[in-house]
Amino acid sequence: MTVVKERVQVLVIGAGPAGVLAATLLHRAGIGVRVLEKARFPRFSIGESLLPQSMAFLAEAGLLKAVNQAGFQYKEGAAFGHQGRYVDFDFRDKFSPGPGTTFQVKRAQFDKLLADEALKQGVDIRFGQSIEEVDLSVSPARIWARGEDGEPYQLEADFVLDASGFGRVLPRLLDLEIPSGFEPRQGVFTHVVDNASEGFDRDKILISVHPEHKDVWYWLIPFSDGTSSLGVVASQAYFEGRAEQDNEALLKALTFEEPGLAKVLAQASFEQPVNCLKGYSAKVSRLCGPGFALLGNAGEFLDPVFSSGVTIAFKSASLAAQTLVRQFKGETVDWQADFAAPLQAGVDVFRTYVEGWYEGSFQDVIFYPEPQPQVKQMVCSILAGYVWDKGNPFVAESRRRLRALAEICRPG
Repeated sequence: MTVVKERVQVLVIGAGPAGVLAATLLHRAGIGVRVLEKARFPRFSIGESLLPQSMAFLAEAGLLKAVNQAGFQYKEGAAFGHQGRYVDFDFRDKFSPGPGTTFQVKRAQFDKLLADEALKQGVDIRFGQSIEEVDLSVSPARIWARGEDGEPYQLEADFVLDASGFGRVLPRLLDLEIPSGFEPRQGVFTHVVDNASEGFDRDKILISVHPEHKDVWYWLIPFSDGTSSLGVVASQAYFEGRAEQDNEALLKALTFEEPGLAKVLAQASFEQPVNCLKGYSAKVSRLCGPGFALLGNAGEFLDPVFSSGVTIAFKSASLAAQTLVRQFKGETVDWQADFAAPLQAGVDVFRTYVEGWYEGSFQDVIFYPEPQPQVKQMVCSILAGYVWDKGNPFVAESRRRLRALAEICRPG
């Protein structure tokens, strides 16, 4: 049997937000790009509450107009609840320049919308494609794939961008995965018809903390159709202590242990399957190498608590596209300095505040009853995704600033 051989300048693995954004930017720059996606769209995914920083990247790729017109749930901030306390952050009142509003989206619809818009721009996206082997030791790289019809074929590409998300194609094939540094955690989640009580602000994501266990938290992400994404996150050890309950019983029981959520969701209808994701945090030994770069969750995934996943995915795609455009113009580029280091700088800022959330110091800051207005604006910028704004002291010196602020805000 003859194996079909084809040639592209850039191969993108995965048609999620990172892959589509990168491919669209490259296509608009006149670079030949092909996207191979294993699934057929629409398909379910978590990561449903976007951050305002993401809007700038959508605009960069000419995708923002379609998103604005799609009827997604408007989002202007984040609210936090714990033991009767309620604090909100309005993303329009932030320190960093840039968009202050965004959307809460069902990812099946959002990801398909982005892919459809990219296709309209002329981007070559092919669904139902499986990557079986990648050889990056040669130039151009060789990729062995199988189409939706089951027939194998071979591609040659000058560069490969892995945007395969939790599939993590290149990290697995190239043995790049390393421990994330986070305690293994688990999420249990579903979509509910929320029938939410009056007073629930649908323009914000609601993050609630368990009344007794500060490292157990919930998300409630309202959508424009009257449903919401509901999930609870805790250590895997915590869930193992309640192993007698199936996922649905577990989610319901934990939800109604939090009085604020119990009130909001008193009339909620659980009509969808309850899913579980274990050990989701991921890290790699390097984000790029000869002929390849890792985008979004294929590189590093921290935690869902601040909805950072899509923003990091878009930032990685934007940086990679900028670097590739320069490279194909014949300029000398340094992938570590031009892509990996600036991307990692923002990821590390998010990491600081995720770690602070679980150890409790950042929760003390969030729930502090008398915040200084400018400090709250700086913290709000981080929650809005502006972790690459080094003009913000809580970005430029994230660990030191959080440590000092937490000392002031710590109860007692």
